[in-house]
Amino acid sequence: MLVGALVVAFTSTPAFSATSPSLGAAAGASVVAGTTVTNTGPTTLSGALDLFPGTSVTGFPPGIVSGATNTGTLNATAASDAMIANTAAYGVLAGTPATGTANTDLGGLSFTPGVYAASSGLSLTGTVTLVGNSTSVFIFKSVSTLITGSGSRVVLSGGVSPCNVWWQVGSSATFGSTTAFVGNVLASTSIALSTGVTLVGSAMTQTGGVTLDSNVIDSSCSAVPPATTTTSTTSTTSTTSTTVPASTTTTSSTTTTPPTTTTTAPTTGSVTTSTVPPLVAPPATGGGPLSPSASSSNWSVLGYLAMVLGAGLVGFEAVRRIRARRS
Repeated sequence: MLVGALVVAFTSTPAFSATSPSLGAAAGASVVAGTTVTNTGPTTLSGALDLFPGTSVTGFPPGIVSGATNTGTLNATAASDAMIANTAAYGVLAGTPATGTANTDLGGLSFTPGVYAASSGLSLTGTVTLVGNSTSVFIFKSVSTLITGSGSRVVLSGGVSPCNVWWQVGSSATFGSTTAFVGNVLASTSIALSTGVTLVGSAMTQTGGVTLDSNVIDSSCSAVPPATTTTSTTSTTSTTSTTVPASTTTTSSTTTTPPTTTTTAPTTGSVTTSTVPPLVAPPATGGGPLSPSASSSNWSVLGYLAMVLGAGLVGFEAVRRIRARRS
């Protein structure tokens, strides 16, 4: 019964939705510290490094700061503004009413969105899972320390944004080697990341320093709740069918029978036959085409006369030759 009560306490739905505070001038910073920033090894910071009022930053290089480096003597105004914004966000988190408790090690537990407070320190050994969506906010508050064991992990489920995960620590935060942590860690005194720790979020202190050792801090979306945009796109696909017309075959004939053209319709397959009228050739001696009214009888009369004339000529030639022999 006691175990069941603890699980309910950790996973119950809060009475109201938590809200992420604004980091203002510190938004996007990977590290904000009060006294010193010390690094060992190839640490990579995706954002700015802000130190105020301190002036001592060591270990860069070999560490890499992708953003600006601002200190009490280098870009002091920017460093001061980041510290002021950090302090204001810390105060907002500390004053946010709790909707649940977290009075035991967080390893093996799952949490829904809300504000969880511990009456003493917060600890993580193993894996803790935060379940929500892209707008869900999680705030964990410790009156003293935050300590993680080596290889511990924070896992986000359901699209939870690391920008909306917050850890407010009353004194110091210490991360065991190879811990994979998520969220913006705002500690009153100091923060120490052991070898190989990765942090998706930011490390910010009020009065103390930040110690790094071959770490990766990705603060590309620190404290900025993501905008949720839903775009509905209707995709229309049109299909165009092209029918290739059937070929037309024309058969020519040299006889007096008129040629025919046969066409097959592409849709029904029916056959249509049409008669092509023959061309009328002009006479060989020139002139225009013969009159279409001339009948075949005209040609018969002419032929008959030609035969009679030819016979007369033959007879005349025969009589002439007989007379010639007699004479």
